[in-house]
Amino acid sequence: MPFDGFVINSLIKELKNTLINTRINKIYQSDSDELIIKLKNSTKNNILLISVNSNYPHICLTNEQKENPLTPPMFCMLLRKHIQNGKIVDINQVEFERIIIFTIESYDELGNRCFKELIVEIMGKHSNIILVDGNSKKIIDSIKRIPLNISRQRQVLPGLKYINPPSQGKINIFDCNFENFLNKISEFKKTEPVYKVLYKSFQGVSPIVAKEICLRLNINFDEHIENINQNHLKQIWLQFTAIKKDLDSYNIFPNIVSEINNKKYIDFSSLDLKIYNEKIFKKLFFNSINDTIKHYYYEKAKYEKIRQKSSNLKKLISTKLDSLYNKLQKQKEELLIAKDADKYKLYGELILANLYKISKGMNEIEVENYYDENLSKITIPLDVRLEPNENSQYYFKKYNKFKNALKKISTQIEETKKEIEYLENVLTSIENADDVQIIEDIKDELIQQNIFKRKNKSSKKAKQNISLPNKYLSSDGFIIEAGKNNRQNDYLTLKASSKNDIWFHTKEIPGSHVVIKTNGLDVPKSTIIEAAKIAAYHSKARYSSNVPVDYTLIKFVKKPSGAKPGMVIYDNYKTIYVTPDEEDIKKLQTQRK
Repeated sequence: MPFDGFVINSLIKELKNTLINTRINKIYQSDSDELIIKLKNSTKNNILLISVNSNYPHICLTNEQKENPLTPPMFCMLLRKHIQNGKIVDINQVEFERIIIFTIESYDELGNRCFKELIVEIMGKHSNIILVDGNSKKIIDSIKRIPLNISRQRQVLPGLKYINPPSQGKINIFDCNFENFLNKISEFKKTEPVYKVLYKSFQGVSPIVAKEICLRLNINFDEHIENINQNHLKQIWLQFTAIKKDLDSYNIFPNIVSEINNKKYIDFSSLDLKIYNEKIFKKLFFNSINDTIKHYYYEKAKYEKIRQKSSNLKKLISTKLDSLYNKLQKQKEELLIAKDADKYKLYGELILANLYKISKGMNEIEVENYYDENLSKITIPLDVRLEPNENSQYYFKKYNKFKNALKKISTQIEETKKEIEYLENVLTSIENADDVQIIEDIKDELIQQNIFKRKNKSSKKAKQNISLPNKYLSSDGFIIEAGKNNRQNDYLTLKASSKNDIWFHTKEIPGSHVVIKTNGLDVPKSTIIEAAKIAAYHSKARYSSNVPVDYTLIKFVKKPSGAKPGMVIYDNYKTIYVTPDEEDIKKLQTQRK
């Protein structure tokens, strides 16, 4: 649960420094649950984004431009009436809850000064934005109305007095002394785990922070509260006190947490949480909690769009790959049978040599194998319905059939392997995609290959320029480019490179084409290693160690006639083993298109 009381507390300090005495210039409602507020003062303009989306509620200053509906929703119109051109005079947190109050000075229709409160509740699916009259505390309206049939505990409707969300009996840890702390904890069952007691007792404390407090004090967070002695309870309270001092002095460590072997962000915090073991997790630190929030939710939204755009493609390709894997297995089984062709020829010849021993109705015959120097015995199955000579002809026909099939099946296996290689490359490109345009490029490619059908067959998509590869600058000053899909791979390798540029690809692993632009110069070993790491990163082996990467000159890379996009052959290559590191690679990146 990223948005806890600690994050809110740190964010408000930053917002106060930036937004106090700024005027509300424009208000937009970019979505049913999202506001964009443009703010202006004498020196700088700011954009405040407030989202109460059930899955990703958040608030931060942003520079992201969003499309707005031509007709503003009613709540947006109401906000424009009441607070547009108003001035933000205060920003506060309600105790240590996930509630932010913007106090806005404005003027009514008669020109009288008045105050409004824009209240933002960041509470998961219950998140809301509520406009309240500053004097009467009555609700003017909210982005989500909560009538009686939705909540019997608390209604949010125009005309009702605003009351805070139910506290669930929690108290503000920073407003209580040690005695209050002990009294609150004593309300719980003796068998309740200590970390649950902490987050159920105190406002704004998430389960992760509760576990973190225990970890810092070497207390098992699952330990029953009855087993936590007075000294440890005192240490827990003092730990909260120490955090309070850090928050008050803005001694924070804004960071985003992700798994080492996964680009997906899983959490963010204003605290440096040691509970995220550095062997499993990595942290990306920022200068401010606002930048942390902005980056976290921007990436979340981006990958959610990519996931939505790519889900059908991934499903289609995975289904086709499963079918091809089964097809290849059957072809290999047929190949094994076909390789027995010489055995059937031998059966036919041995039956002819022993016709005098065979009569119709026999189901097998044991004869000497005169092709074997030891004249070993061999048992030949017979069809009881056939004459001896007909059994011989049956095996000769089977020999000819499998002899012809052997070459055909071998060719089919190679074709199936190429199809699998191509689709595995496409799937890797989709899984590594970090931009929606890459998915669109891949979709166009699959349409051209008759793998994916356009929904509207009658409409032809306007011709688009192919997006360009990722560009990097090596530590020695050489440009390195990496394709993001097969169309880019073809463009980079076959059209945009010179014959003495150096080409890289993971060995027998789906991945991107990577090229060092040499400009006719000798390339240092350090740049070779960096390019190989980039190739490993843009492959299925992104999170692996000691990844084999082949490299050769562009002039030794060829595209066979009729080969699918991105498919090439190469020779005169060397192999290098590298371990890709995402942070090192990002430092080399110069631009993305």
